[in-house]
Amino acid sequence: MNTAPTIFRFKDIKDLADVSRELLRLGKNIPVWLFEGHMGAGKTTLIKSLCETLGVTSSVHSPTFALVNEYICTDKSIVYHFDFYRIKDETEALDMGVEEYFDSGSFCFVEWPGKIESLWPLHYLLLNLNLEENGERILSAEEIGGTK
Repeated sequence: MNTAPTIFRFKDIKDLADVSRELLRLGKNIPVWLFEGHMGAGKTTLIKSLCETLGVTSSVHSPTFALVNEYICTDKSIVYHFDFYRIKDETEALDMGVEEYFDSGSFCFVEWPGKIESLWPLHYLLLNLNLEENGERILSAEEIGGTK
């Protein structure tokens, strides 16, 4: 079941804490989150805020070369953060076991998911972040698949 997108508009990084809390409320039962948006739109910054809200105390940064970072939350749950910008084809993602991560039940935050589109799970939260010319960011969040 697809839901109508929820739209967030924000200009200041201070607003990210509120946006993150609301996103986690909306997507609390959806482990795989796919982050679309141009380079510099703020995908990694948004993921940092989500991780902070989830209780990650370690440094959160884009796993551009490692492909995946693992973060431990204060409640001992795990968050996986993927960045597929540099992969050449989906085989690299398969070789690193992306399907097992997606099936783990842990939050999987995926930057550049278009590089692995045929590997997307049937149920996910699709987030599209755009930076407007006036500095405002517009975030669309939409649940795709699953059952209600």
